[in-house]
Amino acid sequence: MIFTRNAKARRRLRESGLAYLLLGPSLLIFAVFIFYPFLSNFYLGFFKTPPFPGLPNRFVGLSQYQEVLTSSTFLNSVRTTVAFAFLTVPLGIALGLGLAVVAHQQLRGIAIYRTIFSSTVATSVAVASVIFGTLFNPVVGLLPWLGINPQPPILDNPDWALIAVALITVWQTLGLTFILMASGLQAIPDELHEAARIDGAAAWSRFVRVTMPLLSPTIFFAVVIGGIFAFQTFGQIDLLTQGGPLDKTNVLTYYVFTTLRTENNDGKAAVLAVALFSITLVLTVVQMKVLERRVHYAR
Repeated sequence: MIFTRNAKARRRLRESGLAYLLLGPSLLIFAVFIFYPFLSNFYLGFFKTPPFPGLPNRFVGLSQYQEVLTSSTFLNSVRTTVAFAFLTVPLGIALGLGLAVVAHQQLRGIAIYRTIFSSTVATSVAVASVIFGTLFNPVVGLLPWLGINPQPPILDNPDWALIAVALITVWQTLGLTFILMASGLQAIPDELHEAARIDGAAAWSRFVRVTMPLLSPTIFFAVVIGGIFAFQTFGQIDLLTQGGPLDKTNVLTYYVFTTLRTENNDGKAAVLAVALFSITLVLTVVQMKVLERRVHYAR
């Protein structure tokens, strides 16, 4: 009995050693490029960067965290980021799902439309921003050609700038959302739809009672990933609006960037980066706790 127990203990030890050996390279990469920079960033937030270069940072403890996180600029940036997420994630998922349902039909030539619907997945943020920046241009863009010339121009209008950037983001990410939804639809057995059709269920009833419950894991994944992407938005803001007009598009990531670029304030930027990470983490956890209850995993 003792021999058997010792043999099991040695086997568990060997298996644990092998597991850590296999995980070692990944853990090392995470430690060097993720954990250490994050802890260093958190530590840097305790130091106030002097306005003149060459002077040493001054330790201020948590006072800088309190000062930055209670400022009106930070709170406005959080509200802008949340509004941007609400504008992009639901609309993007709804459009992607609609296109996936259309492309799921067994029609002649539907493969061509599937290619078209997914084509934006190959479009970078920079390319999409340049395309729509040209279309929205008040001189050579599409709107003046159509006889529409809003004043001020859309990207300079405090009421429309964030909406315009959100629509550009939805278009740029639509290909990925379509691919996710199309993959989810293909995983649903056709026999379930056929059984519902035989039972007399109409098309909308089949979609609500069969398709949506079985597609809920894919939608849940798209919501979580879309929320994370929305809180990390930077390129289109930098290329199109630079956080303006009147800070109406000054999302958190761009606020971190401008703090480093214009103020050269490493300590304040570190606080903002930690805040961005914390908000994204809390949002993801809340989404997983709340939305996962409505997810139906087929067995």
